[in-house]
Amino acid sequence: MINEEAVYYSRILTEVTLSFHIIYATIGVGVPLLIMIAHWVGIRKNDNHYILLARRWTRGYVITVAVGVVTGTTIGLQLSLLWPNFMELAGNIIALPMFMETFAFFFEAIFLGIYLYTWDRFENQYKHLLLLIPVAIGASFSAVFITIVNSFMNAPQGFDLVNGEIVNANPILAMFNPAMPTKVSHVVGTAYMTSAFVLASIAAFRLIKGSNHIYHKKALLLTMKVGFVFTVTILITGDLSGKYLAEYQPEKLAAAEWHFETTESAELILLGVMNDEGEVKYALRIPYALSILAHGSPTAEVIGLDQFAEDEIPPLSIHYLFNIMVGVGMLMITISILFIFSKYRGWSFVDTKLFRWLIVLGGPLTIIAIEAGWWLAEVGRQPWVLRGIMRTAEGATTNNDVDLMLILFCGLYVILGIGSIVILTRMFRKNPVERELAERKGDVPS
Repeated sequence: MINEEAVYYSRILTEVTLSFHIIYATIGVGVPLLIMIAHWVGIRKNDNHYILLARRWTRGYVITVAVGVVTGTTIGLQLSLLWPNFMELAGNIIALPMFMETFAFFFEAIFLGIYLYTWDRFENQYKHLLLLIPVAIGASFSAVFITIVNSFMNAPQGFDLVNGEIVNANPILAMFNPAMPTKVSHVVGTAYMTSAFVLASIAAFRLIKGSNHIYHKKALLLTMKVGFVFTVTILITGDLSGKYLAEYQPEKLAAAEWHFETTESAELILLGVMNDEGEVKYALRIPYALSILAHGSPTAEVIGLDQFAEDEIPPLSIHYLFNIMVGVGMLMITISILFIFSKYRGWSFVDTKLFRWLIVLGGPLTIIAIEAGWWLAEVGRQPWVLRGIMRTAEGATTNNDVDLMLILFCGLYVILGIGSIVILTRMFRKNPVERELAERKGDVPS
């Protein structure tokens, strides 16, 4: 028996938890790579500024990891409490990547602790740098394994369902489902990109506020370069994701693009609003673009929402989420190209406060894009929790106390969010770059 109120609050609580966790999880995946790059550049150039970058980023990273552990554990708890029917069915087939994600995290945490507490204890800095390899691998594979679980929810396979029971289970086949390649590559790539632009926004903010130290200039240039590289990869994986949706989840693509009728030479609708009568106004329509996105051909036929039952069509509001995600991505690739090209050409306008404020704005915008992307993925799968097999309402709990859980967990997230911001702010405010460089006797004039 379905409890509609319990389903509603379960969906809200899960969305709030994932929305909060994804911020720390994204940073947790992307920052280790940035630390490793900064440390390597510092050793190769014999530059203490980059070494200090790696050191200070690591300190801040530890705080985000601690919060990510709490919220990640919360997600595991909520899966069992809020979605028992889903876990009873799917847990038998997709438990392997859940276990492997936990192993990847411990693998990362062990070497992170060793790396953090062995500063200045290696005569050969390359040996210290080697400790970052398992940290970066563990962080990335944590994202890989948990994204595989989500991929399975979008494209379940590796089992047969007989009278509601799973038979012929093949966990390996379930892991390597059709959604896995594009979803995993896109999630990991966006984590690297977002982390780079978040760190770039911090460096740009410090420069705006008058700390004209070369340390911040080097941090800004390094992070903008890394951010640019991964915006390019995101363009590629985003295109592949569109082609995956056209093949395996055409209803999600059609809802995201407001593509109502199956047609050839389909146009792509960007921006726009939909009124109560279902009319689309103020949209930017690009001829043939949806056919190219979906099938790589300007004349290809794209399946529309007219091919699906009304109760199987995702909410059309996901179109706005798609626009946010794409819009921020295009903005950041434009900013990063302008910054890098201008640096090599010697153009000074990228050093103005106005342009630096654009970079500062890019940090929170990329976080918003990450949120929009996950909401698009999850809301766009509706009404299914396990596509084609179990509807969301069927997987939820019937407990009447989920509303109380929502209040309690929201209180926890407020405490964790404010606490992590306060700790990070005090950590770096009490130990500014200038003083730390002076103490290490490695300062270089700006």
